[in-house]
Amino acid sequence: MNDTGAGLVVIFGGRSEIGTELALRLAPGATVILAARGADRLGEQASMVRAAGAAAVHTWEFDADDLESHGPLVTSIIAEHGPIDTAVLAFGILGDQSRAEKDAAHTVAVVHTDYVAQVSLLTHLAAAMRTARRGSLVVFSSVAGVRVRRANYVYGSAKAGLDSFASGLADALHGTGVRVLIARPGFVIGRMTRGMTPAPLSSTPAQVAAAIARALTKGRRTVWIPWALRPLFFGMRLLPQFIWRRIPR
Repeated sequence: MNDTGAGLVVIFGGRSEIGTELALRLAPGATVILAARGADRLGEQASMVRAAGAAAVHTWEFDADDLESHGPLVTSIIAEHGPIDTAVLAFGILGDQSRAEKDAAHTVAVVHTDYVAQVSLLTHLAAAMRTARRGSLVVFSSVAGVRVRRANYVYGSAKAGLDSFASGLADALHGTGVRVLIARPGFVIGRMTRGMTPAPLSSTPAQVAAAIARALTKGRRTVWIPWALRPLFFGMRLLPQFIWRRIPR
């Protein structure tokens, strides 16, 4: 059974900066589960979420790349805490584009984590939420997947696939009581992009989380972060390819 009537929030990728920031905003009155590898080392994140007003905080071991574990994990969480009200898929890797162009194994690893693992977990979660006839799924796409650039096409292609999958899933779940929110942030200044020069219209993890929390409250299907990226990328779709291939990361 749920620990509280305020809802069950599960952050898959509970160590990520955006996942933690979003957990803080969804915490008041809720039961929050932070799921990540090395769950016994999530004490700092759990303390922050507890201080933000969560009724209860639990940590669960979760390896996104272990596809066989996804179904049993979702089943176990529901058996112990009840139906999931909000599931956030906050895991992913940027990868090394230069290495990926020479190392097929690295390319596959990026696509496996950023697309295949996401699709697997989303399918298990959607099936469970459809049965409960309620729930929200938060999927992290990226502007990198809107029109894939030469500078990061491996990561971008995975995000493009995930965006399309999530869009189709949202349509499939229409009328079931289950909602999908697709977040499309631009460059996020944080651990994943440390050492990289921030792109124009960059955001921080806190800004991304705040925008997603607002979008969830309003029942939106997509959220661009910041919003100005939406018209910008509409225009970028019209750029000739010989110009587009020179666009930096």
